[in-house]
Amino acid sequence: MMHVERSELIEQTIRSIRHYPVTALIGPRQCGKTTLAREIFQDTGGHYFDLEDPETPLKREIAKLVLKDLKGMIVIDEIQRQPELFPLLRVLSDRKPLPARFLVLGSASPELVKGISESLAGRVTYIEMGGFLLYEVGQEKQDKLWIRGGYPLSFLAEDESLSYEWRSNFIQTFLERDIPQLGIRIPAPSLRRFWTMLSHYHGQVWNAAELARSMGTKEDTARRYLDILTGAFLVRQLHPWFENVGKRLVKSPKVYIRDSGILHFLQGLKDRNQILSHPKLGFFWEGFALEQIIGMTGAHRDVFFYKTHGGAELDCLIIKDGKRYGFECKYADSPSSTKAMHVVAEDLRLERLWVVYPGERKYSVSHAIDVIPLGEIRGILQGFHLI
Repeated sequence: MMHVERSELIEQTIRSIRHYPVTALIGPRQCGKTTLAREIFQDTGGHYFDLEDPETPLKREIAKLVLKDLKGMIVIDEIQRQPELFPLLRVLSDRKPLPARFLVLGSASPELVKGISESLAGRVTYIEMGGFLLYEVGQEKQDKLWIRGGYPLSFLAEDESLSYEWRSNFIQTFLERDIPQLGIRIPAPSLRRFWTMLSHYHGQVWNAAELARSMGTKEDTARRYLDILTGAFLVRQLHPWFENVGKRLVKSPKVYIRDSGILHFLQGLKDRNQILSHPKLGFFWEGFALEQIIGMTGAHRDVFFYKTHGGAELDCLIIKDGKRYGFECKYADSPSSTKAMHVVAEDLRLERLWVVYPGERKYSVSHAIDVIPLGEIRGILQGFHLI
């Protein structure tokens, strides 16, 4: 099986460990957090605890005794299994001089795991990790990454059939094992049904009433299900940008299934031809390209969409150093500019607007709007200091 080098993530993590008492590497299960942590651990040494191991010495009642005299780097994997460790880490990270630094790995967001934000405020830095990105696997594997998604074992599977099977097992394990381990009591069939239905709204504005009505449940229940999948890094809620531009703005988030391979599985799409013939192909590409842009920039919390009730819309808005940059994601052979793009560029006073598409040629359509292949977007982002 080929090895995909994730050197930038490793460097970012090591840099964080040097400067913060606690570094939290967070992301969905099976995205490669443990592999990355073990690579760092092998180079630096230290102590490794896996809270999924039933024989781990880091038991609740003796955790302080186990950790208090250790020095160097301490890795704690699947930290969400024992959220009561967070107050202990606060105490241990306040020691002077500091004898140890902690790298904790988690498969749930701070919002989903109670205590991490409050207990470790000012002492922790978060690094959000997802599946493979296009620049990590190579531009020539763009279609493969889009179809299979970025989870290592799905992307690296020997063939399409094994990749599809892995995704099926991943979803089943998440619903039947991972969710109950977070202390969440929801029937697996109900959450799976919601997840599948949500995949039909991928790339669209969230409508709790419509989804709840389709499921025969309450709006509060639909919202709770959405927040759970968001907190497990499986769904992205992209929030709207608000500004007094004299227009009526859409104020609900857009929802995306974050991994394209999981989206395709939920839609029952097994190969490229089925995906290309799907009526929502444009939304599928939009979500994939969006995750690449967000993953490369690391702008997980500082990214928005813009939409007016009059029809002007922007897929992605990133603000950096007071400047605004826009991205439109189009599945087309040779996209051109539209009136809506110019309206949005003027409304938001964009520094630049890029139309991201799956082709190979880069060209300009106006003085501030360029069409860019997805495979070249990383160089553009670096040139504008967005990475």
